Amino acid sequence: MPSASSLGLTERQAVILTVGFYMVTALVMVSCNKWALNTIELPWLLLWCQMLIAVLLLRVTNYTGVLRMPKIETHVAQALIPLIAINVLGLGVNTLCLVYVDTSFYQIARGLVLPFTVIFAYVLLGQPSAQLVLVSCFIVFCGFYTGVTTEINVSHIGVFFGIISSVTTSLHAIVIKRSLGSVNNSSIDLVYYNNVLSLLATTPIVFLSGEITLVAERFAADGFQAFHSFLFAAFITGIFGFLVNLAGFMQISKTSPTTHMISGAVRGVLQTLLGYFAFGDIITSGRLIGIVLILSGGALYTWAKDQEMRANIKPTYIPMTQQDVDGDDGDHRDKVGKA
Repeated sequence: MPSASSLGLTERQAVILTVGFYMVTALVMVSCNKWALNTIELPWLLLWCQMLIAVLLLRVTNYTGVLRMPKIETHVAQALIPLIAINVLGLGVNTLCLVYVDTSFYQIARGLVLPFTVIFAYVLLGQPSAQLVLVSCFIVFCGFYTGVTTEINVSHIGVFFGIISSVTTSLHAIVIKRSLGSVNNSSIDLVYYNNVLSLLATTPIVFLSGEITLVAERFAADGFQAFHSFLFAAFITGIFGFLVNLAGFMQISKTSPTTHMISGAVRGVLQTLLGYFAFGDIITSGRLIGIVLILSGGALYTWAKDQEMRANIKPTYIPMTQQDVDGDDGDHRDKVGKA
């Protein structure tokens, strides 16, 4: 990957371009996912198409010599079963959540990532958190509660999938740490294994979900024309899912985790505006307050961690968003259906 100096860019310009690249790819990913699901509700087939495109693009990078992909080995694949299970479940519930909620409400439905991560870090890893971090978690929870309880036509199943998504996102950070050792701490190897094995694991789910039957019925009734928009959106999101991998890697390598989290918060605001202008979402006062509280809690957490770093305390980085998890410890798995 070319350096900033080789492209004639200053370090500051490189950081700005990297953060901008990350935010644009993540926003396009969410909007195209919602567009595809509004066309035909085939969440598992959409995920499968995105993973297939990501694997093909990874093979292209291997063929061109840009990156070197590992050879799939049975013992490594067996060691990564917990990661694959969490990944497939997480991607599935992310996409299902987006089926049932608006783009702007997606931020609220999946708003409990930070509190769950702090809880799991303490319960599973024995890592206590500072008081200010606990305060930030409480603010985030208040934002989630306010956003959910003030909605008149809230989708309870959408909120349920959002909560499960928060849980899987939080657990994913822990599983990543334990999985990296199985691939000699190579993030590229982990990305490739994760995409290939997740693609294989999702294949039977597509058939068991009954979506293939739905595809056959729609094809018999309307022909191939019924799937033009869906397939085009799946293709675009597959490409941008691959780019989100690259963007997350570049942002983590060029910036600090604090900058990465701040850009994630800004992305949340832009995602809300996108839902309002592109999809006609209604931004109620309760929804707006919920989003503000969630982002404020995340900002307080970021500031608290920044103070720890300035005090030369070695903090444990707790990811706030799905994209943060993907970047944690150098892991850059495909962000599909995560909006």
